[in-house]
Amino acid sequence: METSQSSLDTLYRVLDPINRELRKIIPPVYFLVALLLMFILGYFMPLSHLIYVPLRVFGSLMAILGIAVTVWGANSFSREGTPIKPFERATTLVRNGIYCYSRNPMYLGMLVTLTGTWIALGTFSPLLVIPVFFYIIQEAFIKHEEKMLEETFPDEFRDYRDKVRRWF
Repeated sequence: METSQSSLDTLYRVLDPINRELRKIIPPVYFLVALLLMFILGYFMPLSHLIYVPLRVFGSLMAILGIAVTVWGANSFSREGTPIKPFERATTLVRNGIYCYSRNPMYLGMLVTLTGTWIALGTFSPLLVIPVFFYIIQEAFIKHEEKMLEETFPDEFRDYRDKVRRWF
């Protein structure tokens, strides 16, 4: 057991500088790059047409819903007067509105938008972008943001974390 913990510690030390580099770019940039890559892959390198027109319309609606969720989450931060940019010290722990259902609705909305875009494009290749985006957001942003929130609002954040799921 101790050897496996030692291996994990070594892995985290190796990955931490990579995560720090990833955090220099804010999540909306990753989101826009992911969307662009999805369109490029969908139109220029479609591996297989998996989804046909009726479901592709559903994908477009899903993408619009994802954008709405992201905007709703961002507006909640604005209304509370707390910084939206990752790693700026939060002044308030936002727990109302959509934050009653997800601790990360802006990221969730981005993932829903990417998934809807994949369905709307209807080919397999854009799907490859989604897990990469998810990994970057999870490892480079969410884990560190939640650690900061726990340091800033220790009891309040732990209570919130226990009641509200990370994604939905």
